[in-house]
Amino acid sequence: MGLLIDGEWFDRNYDTKSHGGEFIRESAKLRDWITRGGEPGPEGQPGIPAEAGRFHLYVSLACPWAHRALIMRRLKGLEELIGVSVTSPYMLDEGWTYRLEEGSSGDPINGVQRHYQLYTLTDPHYTGRTTVPALWDRKQGKIVNNESADLVRMFNTAFDHLTGNRLDFYPESLRGEIDRINARVYDDINNGVYKTGFATEQSVYEQHFMKLFEALDWLETLLAERRYLAGEYLTEADIRLFTTLVRFDAVYHGHFKCNLRRIEDYPHLSGYLRELYQWPGVSETVNFSHIKRHYYGSHRAINPTGIVPRGPRLDLERPHARDHLPGAGIMSYA
Repeated sequence: MGLLIDGEWFDRNYDTKSHGGEFIRESAKLRDWITRGGEPGPEGQPGIPAEAGRFHLYVSLACPWAHRALIMRRLKGLEELIGVSVTSPYMLDEGWTYRLEEGSSGDPINGVQRHYQLYTLTDPHYTGRTTVPALWDRKQGKIVNNESADLVRMFNTAFDHLTGNRLDFYPESLRGEIDRINARVYDDINNGVYKTGFATEQSVYEQHFMKLFEALDWLETLLAERRYLAGEYLTEADIRLFTTLVRFDAVYHGHFKCNLRRIEDYPHLSGYLRELYQWPGVSETVNFSHIKRHYYGSHRAINPTGIVPRGPRLDLERPHARDHLPGAGIMSYA
């Protein structure tokens, strides 16, 4: 774990002391936008045209943020258009690395051994955390976007003219509800498990612990009546939640002390998790070996021995019992 300061790598943990025991996540800094013809992004970001073979995605199979982009790449049929490199599961004194012996795919595009080198290739004076996912533009020779939420949105539509895939995970008619759900899920659940697990003051831990389980209780009630978070259709809101839920019982419950309840203890949330896991293509993006080795092996301040637990035993292939709820699958557009 570490960061770059003016292009120089420092092995430095998150500074919770100066924030009263709070974990503060750094915002993504590289936000160019891929569009069909290179038009500007939705907030005026510099646009880059979507082209087959131009982009390469760098991910960790352990990271829930990178996992979002991997799922969307799979559901939108972008495997032949956008290549992928996978880091080692460990994030230690050199940050993410591409060590083949630890389970990385290596980096066939730039040949780097350390993920932070992609950031210094992008900007020799880069300052900040060197996160995954990162989308590399082979033409410009740089990272063009390292915000997972952006990548999910871009992958949803930017390449449709090349693939013919018209599945829409952010349909216009549901955007208000998706955005409303995303906001709370991100703050209290996606990032909430980190704010709980990385807290270094008891009161801060307890505050985020309670917000996390209040949000999970809210979702349990919601999913008793809805097949998916925004209603009858699977959307990006479900993908964004799934990557946290699938790690919860294996990692966050124990390692991050999020142990009031397991997802397995929620009838509707656990069935919903199994349904999403069983969607064609989704389970292939889940790698529990990388997930468990990363969290238990990388966070030495929380788990000094680095021992990775053998359990729990998870059966995500058993029936999900969600078919009684109205659901129309995925919305598409003409």
